[in-house]
Amino acid sequence: MPPVNLYSDTQTRPSEGMRAAMAAAEVGDEQRGADPTTRALEARVAELLGHEAAVFLPSGTMCNEIALRLHVRPGGDEVMLERSAHPIVAEAGGPAQLAGAMIRALDGEGGIFSAAQLEAAVRPAGDRYAPRSRLVCVEQTTNLGGGRVWPLQQVREVLAVARRHELRAHLDGARLMNAVVASRVPASEYAGGFDTAWIDFTKGLGAPVGAVLAGSGELIEEAWRWKQMLGGALRQSGILAAACLYALDNNVDRLAEDHEHARMLADGLAALPGARIDPAAVQTNIVIFGVEDAPKLVAQLAERVELVAIGNEHVRAVTHLDVSRGDIEEALQAIAELLG
Repeated sequence: MPPVNLYSDTQTRPSEGMRAAMAAAEVGDEQRGADPTTRALEARVAELLGHEAAVFLPSGTMCNEIALRLHVRPGGDEVMLERSAHPIVAEAGGPAQLAGAMIRALDGEGGIFSAAQLEAAVRPAGDRYAPRSRLVCVEQTTNLGGGRVWPLQQVREVLAVARRHELRAHLDGARLMNAVVASRVPASEYAGGFDTAWIDFTKGLGAPVGAVLAGSGELIEEAWRWKQMLGGALRQSGILAAACLYALDNNVDRLAEDHEHARMLADGLAALPGARIDPAAVQTNIVIFGVEDAPKLVAQLAERVELVAIGNEHVRAVTHLDVSRGDIEEALQAIAELLG
């Protein structure tokens, strides 16, 4: 029997319904704007996020990297992000290589920083010795912060600081729909105030490929130029876009099940000797718990449960649509046998 896969929500596989939608998709040449399914997805996501236009991209990492390049001028511009944000820890140094960006890492709590922290980090205007403060990025939900949901008021406060200092603002919405389901705040309320924002379809939404970056018509036209430069159009991408449209129709509300399974996992872990976790901190589908030796535990569990070690003392588990309540029970049993 295969192990319970809590490695990441990127491990999801397309359902039969999604595969049928992909097989039936109407397609054309995306580069010419002639793929009707992709254009429908882009229009829908632009409206969903409260923006004018959008572009379909292969991955969320590409959304981040293109967005940074749209906002940052090479030659000393600085990007402000929380220390554990994805462009810092998981994009292979892309901000430096592709955008020539300086990085200012902010020490948030659970991946979330405050408006006061951003205010303190902004460089004085006109200082020729310092980098230019140019862009602030928010990750919703936080990944290594444990799936925390940025409160809408805190997002607005951070954006107010950004606007006061004439900064650009970018929303990494890899798990934005998890935040929407958990908080019942519409996606446009979270995303509409940013210059660029995106959502990923390959995580809890269950599509095999794809993310969509939204912004103004002018910014998305420029994003297309960078898409071309970084690899070009996807041609008959409607086959992939159809999976994303299916996900929006069928897999958003069910994210609540993933959140319920994550809370169940957290509650079970809290009762185990040798596991450190506050179940109240688990808000969506990511569970991070402390142990004495994380790499050892992950290696010993590998044949029964797939997890990720974060450093030496923390383990990450992520629930998703291919994980059932029974899988959570099985995972807890396997972990208990080792920790007990």
